[in-house]
Formats: sequence, C-alpha cells, structure tokens
Amino acid sequence: MAEKVNGVLPYKGGTYYLWHYVPSLPGAIIFLILFIVAAIAHSYRMFRFRQWFYIPFILGCIFEAIGYVGFALAHDKTDQLLPFIIQSVFILVAPALFAATVYMILGRLIARVPSGPSCSLIRPSWLTKVFVFGDVFSFLLQSSGGGMMAMEGKQDLGQNILLVGLFVQIVMFGLFVIVAVAFHVRYSRMLAVSGAYGSSGGHRAPAGIPWLKVLYMLYAVSLLIMVRSIFRVIEYLLGQDGYPLNNQWTLFIFDSLLMFLVTALFFFMFHPNDMVGKDQDGGYDEVGTSTSVEMPLRQKP
Repeated sequence: MAEKVNGVLPYKGGTYYLWHYVPSLPGAIIFLILFIVAAIAHSYRMFRFRQWFYIPFILGCIFEAIGYVGFALAHDKTDQLLPFIIQSVFILVAPALFAATVYMILGRLIARVPSGPSCSLIRPSWLTKVFVFGDVFSFLLQSSGGGMMAMEGKQDLGQNILLVGLFVQIVMFGLFVIVAVAFHVRYSRMLAVSGAYGSSGGHRAPAGIPWLKVLYMLYAVSLLIMVRSIFRVIEYLLGQDGYPLNNQWTLFIFDSLLMFLVTALFFFMFHPNDMVGKDQDGGYDEVGTSTSVEMPLRQKP
C-alpha cells in the first residue's frame, strides 16, 4: 500500500507526488459552476449581437471549467496523472484566451473612433496581430510547459518553459498597457484641442462610442490578468517546496477568483453596442454588419 502524505497518494505507488494537498471538491465545483455560467452569458451576447471576437474569451471560460472538472476528479485520485494534467494545463492557459479578446477590442476601438488610428503607437491593422501573435506564443509555451511538469524527471524543464511563457505574457501585457495609455492620452488631447469634450467630459467620441468606458474596462481586466500572471511566476519560482504550491487557497484567490472577476467585469462593464456609434435619434447603428464589425464607423451627417 502506497504511503499517503497529507492525504495525498504518490504517482504509480512510487515516491513522486503530483499534488502537495488534497484538491478541494467544494472549491472545484463552485468555480466550475461560475465559469459555466460565464461561458453561457458571454455566448448569448456573442450570438445575439454576432460579435465573433468573443470566441477566444468564451473558450477561456470553457477552458477554466474543464480545468476545474480535472480539479474535482483529482479530489480522490491524487495518484492519477490525467486529472492533474487537465487541471494544470487548462487552468494555466485560459487567461491567454481572455487576453486575446482584450487585444482585439483595443484594436477595434482605435479603428472605430474618428481619428483614432492617428493617436495610436501602432497601426490598428497591426496592433491586434502583434499582440495576438505574442499571446499565442505564450499560450503554446505555457501549455507545453504545464504538460511536461506532470512528467517525472522533466519537472524542471517544464517549469522553465512555463515560466518563459508567463514572462512573455507579462511583457505583452506591459506593452499593451503602454499602447492603451498612449492612445488614451493622445486621444484626450486631440478631443480637448478640437473642443469635442463638451459637457459630457469626453466620455463619448464624436461617433458616439463610449471610448473611456471601454478603456477603463480594458485597464481593469488587464490589471487582474497581470496580477494573476505575476502570482503564477512567483508560484513556480518558489518551486515544489514553496508556499503557493502547498496551499491551494492561493490558487483559488490569486487565479480562480481573479479570472472569474475578469469574466464578470467584461460582462458588466462592456457591451457589444459600445463599439457601435449612436445615430442622431440616440439609437445604435445596426451591429453585425460589415460596416459595424469590420469597417470603421461612418460619421453620419
């Protein structure tokens, strides 16, 4: 009979332990339900308004849910590899999918507001491509590193690859924030010079797009993902004997909760119509058309 350590069984009855604690079944079920609800809510909006940039975000919610299925299965199967790999990889890479949608929204915002491209450090046509490419690269590194960490004898290599992926994600987010803040400052100055602020304080661009609201949502979501990524870097730098990998509350607070807050903020602080200008009657232009989704908005006379 293999010896349990803190209620955890060793892998294949040997001396290698995949877990350093017994995964919490209630915790896994709670976050499984939360991310399923988030996936359904965002899917409804995607199909209702035909905004396909939601796809990576929804996949992120689904990945989180799958990860917590693995976490729940591991509750009484701490000696089995499959549940460990499922939770490790899917929970680890899901934020990269959230980030992809965040990058897409900034590119669309800059392209849609009048004179927006002239206020951007990077052309909108390149902005999304550059950041999504970095995001995909980070995603691949994290997923491969996370998988290797479950292999006995390859933990150190897997951890190093995973850390590189997390560092890439942090660097890309840092650059993203610089681009977003630069656009924020430049566009604010342009509106002030042109007298477009008016009594509304400039919350809406001349096309009727609430650009400040969208930017604040992007800042909030980016901050949460950045904090989570920094936590993960610290977690793996401290290693197998470090406090985070031996205390699951740190995962629930600094990863699970933060990522659910990302889905909640994205839902309540952003609406697909925020990317569509208001017409003279105060209503929204039609969404889901080639004009509103793929082309910068026309200013109506």
